[in-house]
Amino acid sequence: MIQSFIFSDGKVVGRDLELEALRLVHGDKGLVLWVNLSNPTPEETKAILEGVFQFHPLAIEDCVAPSSLPKIEDYETYLFLVMHAVDFNRTDKFTTTELNLFLGREFLVTFHPEPLKSVAAVIERCAKATGVVARGPDRLAHLVLDALVDNYKPVTDEFRADLDAIEEDVLSGEARDLTPRLMAVRGELNTLRSTIRPQREVVTRLAHGESKIIRPVMLPYFRDLRDNLVRIEETATAQADQVLIFFDLHLSRSDFEANAGIKVLTAITAISLPATIIATWYGMNFEHMPELELPYAYPAVGVITILLTYLVYRWCKRRGLI
Repeated sequence: MIQSFIFSDGKVVGRDLELEALRLVHGDKGLVLWVNLSNPTPEETKAILEGVFQFHPLAIEDCVAPSSLPKIEDYETYLFLVMHAVDFNRTDKFTTTELNLFLGREFLVTFHPEPLKSVAAVIERCAKATGVVARGPDRLAHLVLDALVDNYKPVTDEFRADLDAIEEDVLSGEARDLTPRLMAVRGELNTLRSTIRPQREVVTRLAHGESKIIRPVMLPYFRDLRDNLVRIEETATAQADQVLIFFDLHLSRSDFEANAGIKVLTAITAISLPATIIATWYGMNFEHMPELELPYAYPAVGVITILLTYLVYRWCKRRGLI
C-alpha cells in the first residue's frame, strides 16, 4: 500500500497522489514529500524506489531484503536508515519489525513489510492536523522515530510484569521448573538489547549532525531521542541482571529442597539401622546360637530393638534431620 503526504510551510496540502503527480511533487523544491510503503507489492516498490526517487540499487536491495542489524548510510543527497520496531504480547512474545527510511532534503520515504504502530500514529496525526506538522523531512523522520522509541516502553513494562511473576514463583516455590521461563525471558532481553544498541549508535550519528540532511535546529530533538534509547537500554540491562539473580535463587532453592529430601532419607536409614542389624544378626542360620535358647531372648531383643530405634530417632531429631 502506498500512502503519501505533501507539505508546504509545514502544513499538509495534499495526500495519496498518483505516481505521475508524485514525480512532479518530487521535482518541486518548495514542497516536502512523505511516501509511506506499508507491505507493498514488488510493483509498488519498484515504481516508488526506482521510478520516482531513483535510489541507489544497493540501498534498494538493503531495503527490500530483511536485515537484523540497524544501520545508517550516507548517499550524499539522502540518508538510508534501517531501524527496528518492537512489540511484545502474551501470545507471540517478543517480535521485531524492520523500518527503512530514505531521508532527503525535500522528501522522506518509509518502507516496512508489516504495519507499524509508530508510522500509523504519525499518519493519523498528519491526517487530522490543520496547522503546522513538520517544516522539513528531518522533522517527519524524528516524529516517526520518536513514536517508534515510545513503543519500547510497553515492551519493557511487559518484561517487568513477567519478572514480577517469576519473582513471586521463585520466592513461593510453587513452580517446580522455572529454568525454561528464565532462559526464554533472558533470550528475549538479550535480543532487545542487541536491537537497541546499534539503533542508539544510528541516532547518535544523527544527533551529532554528521550529515547536512539534518538541520541544526533538529539536533536537540535527536539528542533527546538518543537519551531515551540509552534509558531503555539501561532498563533492559537491569532486567537481564535481575533474571540472573532469579536464576541463582531458583537453583539455590532447588538445591535446598534436594538437601531436605536427602536429610529425610538419611534419617529413615538411620532409624531403621538398629532393627536391620539385629534382624540380620539373628537371621543367620547357625545351629549353635546360645542366646536363642534363653526363655526371655525374644522379648529382650524386641525391647533392645525398640530402645535403640528410639535413641536413634531422638538423635536425628536433635540434629534436625527430621
